[in-house]
Amino acid sequence: MTEPLSARSLLFAPGDSPRKLEKAGLSAADLVIIDLEDAVAESAKPDARRAVAEHLKTTHRRQPHWVRINPLDTPHALPDLAAIVAARPDGVMLPKATRADADALDRYLEALETAAGLPRGGIPIVVLATETAAGVFDVGNYAGYPRLAGLSWGAEDSATALGATSNRRDDGEYDFPYQMFRALCLTGAAAAGVSAIETIHGDFRDNAGLEKMARNARRAGFRGMLAIHPDQVPVINAAFSPTADEIAQAEAVVAAFAANPGAGTVGLNGAMLDMPHLKRARAVLAMKR
Repeated sequence: MTEPLSARSLLFAPGDSPRKLEKAGLSAADLVIIDLEDAVAESAKPDARRAVAEHLKTTHRRQPHWVRINPLDTPHALPDLAAIVAARPDGVMLPKATRADADALDRYLEALETAAGLPRGGIPIVVLATETAAGVFDVGNYAGYPRLAGLSWGAEDSATALGATSNRRDDGEYDFPYQMFRALCLTGAAAAGVSAIETIHGDFRDNAGLEKMARNARRAGFRGMLAIHPDQVPVINAAFSPTADEIAQAEAVVAAFAANPGAGTVGLNGAMLDMPHLKRARAVLAMKR
């Protein structure tokens, strides 16, 4: 099975812009997602996939470089895969997906890995799981999928799929369907034992709004967040890193249980703690960088 994705910031970079690809690779992002889908115009896709393959072959990667391919129901997905697999991407992001799409992608990748002499099953995937109406109903069905490293969700594409004119309420918060999709993504990722990745904050100049969204996401259980601009990366990295106080508290909880082996509950600073507290403390410590 693939290990859950460990990346606080996942920075998109358009596959048809060498300058932006280079800038993304020099950023502090934990992971770069080279985009062959929405960021590349229809007419530019053939040249972009060739450029991405060359980039993967020739560029020293300071962090993992994944590729977001086009959806499987388009004529671009298989050419994308044929171009990039031999260039050894660190992973593939599958947009507008259902579980059936993910299963088909697994078969395509296995055939292309074999043809390229790569280990079968070696390329992990992240699924964008709520971008279509059908995909929403599959969010809880990814347990046991061998390549899965994470699930994310898309507020913009899902709004388009539903025929909405906006995905926001008058107060600026997500409307109910999109709050539900976010919660389903988080729950589906937990059911599959993989990382939940928060969607983008579309206004890359709004650092205050980004920080609020990222901190709320980490508190809810998300383990990373998509970014659309390098300036968003430091804010996201900070929000998804536990503070010194959080680490100290988590270490105290772990130490209290270690001092009382076999105990189901322990007391600490006047509070009674049980196994969920210990598990959450260990999860905090696992996020240390």
